[in-house]
Amino acid sequence: MNQRKLINGICLVSLVLLVSGCSSMLPRSRSESSPFKSFDEARHAIEGLVPMQSNVATMTQLGISPVQQPNTTILTHDEIVRRFVSNSLLRREDLDPGVLACLDAREACRGWEVTAARIQKERTGNFLADFTNFSRRTETTGWHFNALILLINGVVVYRGWSGQPRVNVIEVQTNPLGPLQDIGPALVTTR
Repeated sequence: MNQRKLINGICLVSLVLLVSGCSSMLPRSRSESSPFKSFDEARHAIEGLVPMQSNVATMTQLGISPVQQPNTTILTHDEIVRRFVSNSLLRREDLDPGVLACLDAREACRGWEVTAARIQKERTGNFLADFTNFSRRTETTGWHFNALILLINGVVVYRGWSGQPRVNVIEVQTNPLGPLQDIGPALVTTR
């Protein structure tokens, strides 16, 4: 009988250790919206464009194309005007010469807004606390990159970029009532 209690105790302790410490059982997700492998690779591609010289063929060689690059928005002249002129405190002379040339070119001007990112979300911590909804810890890592390229008749006249070279967010959600936390709002009905 004592041997059976010992085996049951060992099994119970093993199960608790397995379930409570096994973060590999927690969900994770990955979002990749870019052929670029890193923020720096995307930045170098945009900085490789020479205003008034680079053209659509050059951009395609660098991997920048609405066909090759997902999440690229093609902007009309009106959308470009709204970005640079609408409700702006900037005067015309404050704008980049390429932007001015684009605004003056009217319908010959197009813009490409490139958005690239690689984001990974991973829930870490205690599996049992996460599973029972007492505590959830989510780590988000990766990078975001945005670029604006203005073209007149297929020739780059302006390029600018921005973004987050390193995303690192830790979100901790604690529910003192665990699985019962969400029952309260479900019981209260509004009429």
